[in-house]
Amino acid sequence: MIFLEYPKCTTCIKAKKFLNENAIDYQDRDIVKDNPSLEELTTWYNNSSIELKKLFNTSGKIYKELNLSAKLKEMSDEEKLKLLASDGKLVKRPLIIENDKILSVGFKEEDYQKYIK
Repeated sequence: MIFLEYPKCTTCIKAKKFLNENAIDYQDRDIVKDNPSLEELTTWYNNSSIELKKLFNTSGKIYKELNLSAKLKEMSDEEKLKLLASDGKLVKRPLIIENDKILSVGFKEEDYQKYIK
């Protein structure tokens, strides 16, 4: 399991605390220092049932500066994935990836309960 996070993100901190308190094994990855590549994002998206727009950090500064709420409607999936791959702060986090599939976007404790074995 890969846990993609931005260490200063309060939601990521809560999610990581949950994983640690429940002894859930994961590989930690800073989404800004080690941004997902276009290839990774494409694979994860294609193997998942998540809407592509849900992968965008809509509350982020860059999203707002680029006026993406209006622009995304006109963009192809390939263009959106390239944009996400360009800057980790555009990607909603935390993300949980397993077997090249997105299992979770954001943090809801009830969703994370399924990782407890």
